[in-house]
Amino acid sequence: MSETKKGIRAYLASHLREYGLLLALLAIMAFFQIMTGGVMLKSVNITNLFLQNSYIIMALGMLVVIVADHIDLSVGSVMGFIGALAAVMIVQWELPLWLAIPICLFFGALIGAAQGYWVAYWSIPTFIVTLAGMLVFRGLSLWLLEGQSVGPFPKEFQALSTGFIPDFFPEGVSNSIADFFGLRRFNGSTLASGIIAAAVIVWLGLRGRARDKSYGIEGEPRSFFIARNAIVAAALLFVCFKLSTFRGLPNVLITMTVLTVIYTFITEKTTIGRRVYAVGGNEKAAELSGIKTKRLTFIAFTNMGMLAALAGLIFAARLNTATPRRVLPFNLT
Repeated sequence: MSETKKGIRAYLASHLREYGLLLALLAIMAFFQIMTGGVMLKSVNITNLFLQNSYIIMALGMLVVIVADHIDLSVGSVMGFIGALAAVMIVQWELPLWLAIPICLFFGALIGAAQGYWVAYWSIPTFIVTLAGMLVFRGLSLWLLEGQSVGPFPKEFQALSTGFIPDFFPEGVSNSIADFFGLRRFNGSTLASGIIAAAVIVWLGLRGRARDKSYGIEGEPRSFFIARNAIVAAALLFVCFKLSTFRGLPNVLITMTVLTVIYTFITEKTTIGRRVYAVGGNEKAAELSGIKTKRLTFIAFTNMGMLAALAGLIFAARLNTATPRRVLPFNLT
């Protein structure tokens, strides 16, 4: 066996988890595409998947909490409480959106800070603190709504979840593209965004590979690098093309993308991100190294509360109403 094949086999064995997840995802998508008779990858269904799962943006906050070796069980109830609070302020009190939304985000951060305070400075286990928070804010949601539905929301607020980015291409250009593909309509900006994003991903991959090589770091084999980036770019272009044939890019997709980029940069390129990983790896060693572990834990929970609040606003906007049951997407039973 040649040295190249041995190197590829060794690399695949050591990175089986990463590539296994990618292959499993492709297999699952292919299975449901076949079983649904092609409905799985239709433009309407892809758009609905983004809209219906928009609240997963709080997974970014949960990432920071889990990396710091903690857990937050209260995010679903906090999310529901903020949705109820938004409904009361916007629908019943008729507060303007520019005031109501920042207040909701502030209350979310305040809730996270309150829980983070008990965890960080009193060393109470996160399971106990956040389990209590889950029950408390579930009850507060019921109390705030008084057991009744509150809605509907103004169109401007609904746009948080159900809005779409308009097409910035001239109408004649978009119509020409639609005629070329035999479509009724086409959003050129969506496809252009996908092309730019795919190019940026490939460029960042090449840049990182060149940097590793300059430092003498052995990277993945060239064939794996090309195949992985080709699959990612093709998937991104396919999704953007499908979205462009329906209504374009949903607002929530833009929100998720921007937040993902921001948190990726923070966790990988900043000092505070590296310190969070250090705290999660060995809190005592991190503290002895001069890292303010308590402050980082407090910040992680505050950040989690704010993202849960944002998810609650988006979820309430999608439902267009707040009810004692529907504002809570997560349940114990």
